[in-house]
Amino acid sequence: MGNKTSSENSSNPLKSNLEDNTTATTLFKQEPRCCCCCCSKQVTYRIPALIYISEDQTYLAFAEKRKSEHDTHAELLVMRRGSWKDDKKEVEWVSGYQVLSACLPNHRSMNPCPVYERKSKTLFLFFICVPNGVSENYQIKEKKNRARLCYITSKDTGKTWSCITDLKDVIREKEKNWATFAVGPGHGVQMKKRLIIPAYTYYFKSVSDTPTSHAFAFYSDDEGNTWHVGEHIDGESNECQMAEIIDGTLYCNARSTSRHRVEALSKNGGKNFDKPLSAHKLIDTGGGCQGSVLNILSPDQSTWLIYSHPSDKKKRKDLKIYINNSPKDPKQWKTIQHINEGPSGYSDLAECKDRNYIACLFECGQKREIETIAFKLFNISNAFDNQ
Repeated sequence: MGNKTSSENSSNPLKSNLEDNTTATTLFKQEPRCCCCCCSKQVTYRIPALIYISEDQTYLAFAEKRKSEHDTHAELLVMRRGSWKDDKKEVEWVSGYQVLSACLPNHRSMNPCPVYERKSKTLFLFFICVPNGVSENYQIKEKKNRARLCYITSKDTGKTWSCITDLKDVIREKEKNWATFAVGPGHGVQMKKRLIIPAYTYYFKSVSDTPTSHAFAFYSDDEGNTWHVGEHIDGESNECQMAEIIDGTLYCNARSTSRHRVEALSKNGGKNFDKPLSAHKLIDTGGGCQGSVLNILSPDQSTWLIYSHPSDKKKRKDLKIYINNSPKDPKQWKTIQHINEGPSGYSDLAECKDRNYIACLFECGQKREIETIAFKLFNISNAFDNQ
């Protein structure tokens, strides 16, 4: 199945330049739902996901397109394409977005989660499909999962996409104890021998239990041909991202209602996780907010972690970047810089052709964080010098 290209949200190609990394490039922007001036509802773009494919130096930025800001008004997934320009040291974005083939009839598509399988050169875009009008809270109340695990693939870095694959058989046994679930949101991980899709579920043991959210991983050991469900993390955790760190250990950083992020390690690639820890240096805003984590190579070739999240204790604002040069120790997190001052929400991190820089796709706005989704490059070379 092919794609549709829209000229909405853009006019001329946009550029994100390293020399001016204080400026963000708007990729998606809230817009009037109709021509009627009395209509208060606006088309809203939420839940950013970002991936960089080094083979052709391409950035792909994904988001949900919604009829309004509400989760139940999500419709479909859209994508913007950017190219790294080596001679100019900048990212140039193609005008307009693609409407993706990531959909099922009478369902809304949510939580884009891309991962690139390098051996087969296949880009997977995972997401969930939920029946129109069925909310997450309704599923939790009824203790009946209605979300479906789906993906589409591309062999040409997002120019064209496959038809949808519905992995209903993968979750069939597990979902008996799931009130609902979702992937990511944000990027997945390719380990040395395994693909990882981060996820979370509202789990209950019996009909008398109150469902509690737990992070876990879907994984594949055969280049994405078959998928398996890992065991969930003990204790409360929610939306998460993962990264491969020391000696093949898989690191998980998850949203929580405890006011601090939850961290957990897996020694077997996401099949199960050790006892989680509370990262007291990483606050979780208000009732929690999604954050992004990415592994990076330091100058001495050791693995470090960087992390993006709103830094205010109560409101989603002031997006900051944190770094940890000892990923197994939650006490080693340090703040390195602001990405956005003011309203800030969900974010996703990706690498850059120039290893001194990292890319961030994030929700932001003047009055509320849901107004736009922007792209920004930031310099991390000074962070290495100060560790």
